[in-house]
Amino acid sequence: MQGSRFAFGPFVLDPGAGTLLRNDDPVAVGHRGVKLLAALVERPGEILGKAELMDAAWPGISVEEGNLTVQIAQLRKLLGPAAGGGEWISTVPRVGYRFIGAINQLGGVKRKPLPLPDKPSIAVLPFVNISNDPEQESFAYGLTEDLITDLSRMPGLFVIARNSAFAYKGKARDVREIAEELGVRYLLQGSARRAAGQVRINAQLVDAASGDHLWAERFDRSLEDIFAVQDEVTAKIVEALLGRLRAPPPRNRPKNLEAYDLCVRARRLMDDTPQTAREAHLMLTRAISLDPDYAEAYRWLAMNHWMGEVHSGGPTEPARKIALQLARKAVAIDPNDAGCRWVLAYLLAYERSFDEAEAEFARAIELDANEADTFVALSDIAVLAGRVGEGLEHIAKAFRLNPFPASWYYLTLGQAQYAAGQYAAAVETLRRDETYRTSSRRFLAASLAQLGRLDEARAEAELFLVANPHFSTRHWATTEPFRDARTLEHFVDGYCKAGLPD
Repeated sequence: MQGSRFAFGPFVLDPGAGTLLRNDDPVAVGHRGVKLLAALVERPGEILGKAELMDAAWPGISVEEGNLTVQIAQLRKLLGPAAGGGEWISTVPRVGYRFIGAINQLGGVKRKPLPLPDKPSIAVLPFVNISNDPEQESFAYGLTEDLITDLSRMPGLFVIARNSAFAYKGKARDVREIAEELGVRYLLQGSARRAAGQVRINAQLVDAASGDHLWAERFDRSLEDIFAVQDEVTAKIVEALLGRLRAPPPRNRPKNLEAYDLCVRARRLMDDTPQTAREAHLMLTRAISLDPDYAEAYRWLAMNHWMGEVHSGGPTEPARKIALQLARKAVAIDPNDAGCRWVLAYLLAYERSFDEAEAEFARAIELDANEADTFVALSDIAVLAGRVGEGLEHIAKAFRLNPFPASWYYLTLGQAQYAAGQYAAAVETLRRDETYRTSSRRFLAASLAQLGRLDEARAEAELFLVANPHFSTRHWATTEPFRDARTLEHFVDGYCKAGLPD
């Protein structure tokens, strides 16, 4: 992201580029480390609480405090002593950390703005939790995500995905800069307070090109009316941007607010560690027990089962069977939910029910052409079918809708680049901190091997096997929905050259 750079001592930090330089030489600091350091240097001398710092480095993800401790220790080691011999980052016992040292804020490196789509384009920025209860943070998350989903289903709008919207959480940025980075004209901003069974929501729609406020309103309602408020906000925005409401089919709304809260928390844990996946499983199971007709909970539980063992080379037969049953249940409950449709389509493709899968993918896009995840899933399936050019087009569209995505987008992009023979590009993609150290490492190892960099390839393969000790190329090949023998041979060749077990 574009923005200011920060100079201190011999260092220059560019949070937007994700780089830290010492005397113009790159410092090997990870993605989380950059986010933490940026949060600290943006407010030098101030005490930042642990929760605030964890939210800066792991936005939308619940992590243990020990992860923060490890990252701070690594930053201190990389930075070394300050000019006076002390530490750049000081600990405030039982509270948090603060940055000690003089900061010189430099101008940002101007990046080329993304072109505007040929339709009204909007991003919903994270609603701010203005209650005194940090536990209500997930409520603000859920409100933001639901508004994104509601707007993305509207024909005639281009809507940025939630991952990219949450990249701006807690950041005071000029609306024009944000709009340029995301390639949209309009931004929705707001705040939410939930207390004693009541909610107060403030929302405003901004034209980033002019800075004008097109619409603003405050809603004071009973908590039970929260979904009606969401529908009203959506209608007001669509009326402002399109001039009239062209309502899509109605969504399946939860009937139990505790189930809704659990699902909001769980979906923030879907793309992280096995431990958080187990937490998500418990939350989603509880949500369904509270609200047996809650389609979104079934959808995420389906992916939770499917992902349970996918990193070891492919989901097991029992996990695949349960996942498919849950996905079918989700679609049966809410046939108008694009998310439920693409999940079912993806799982059907892995069962090699390709005709049914393609029909479900088509229906998902018809229901919501802004659902970026649909195009990532389509890219994966197209590449394995040997339609590599189509796969690259799908993943490019996903990145346009979601410029700051989750790690699995980079995995899918790297896989497509490998299949296209773009090995150097694949290495660059798969060494990004967002996806490095995940199961994408197998594609990195194969790409390095095809470039003839065998020592690096075998080192990456060994690291991959530490986290995936039961992986075998044969099992992986039989569980992936390949439809093109040449593409399969290409992947197997790279794996073998990299030293991954047969």
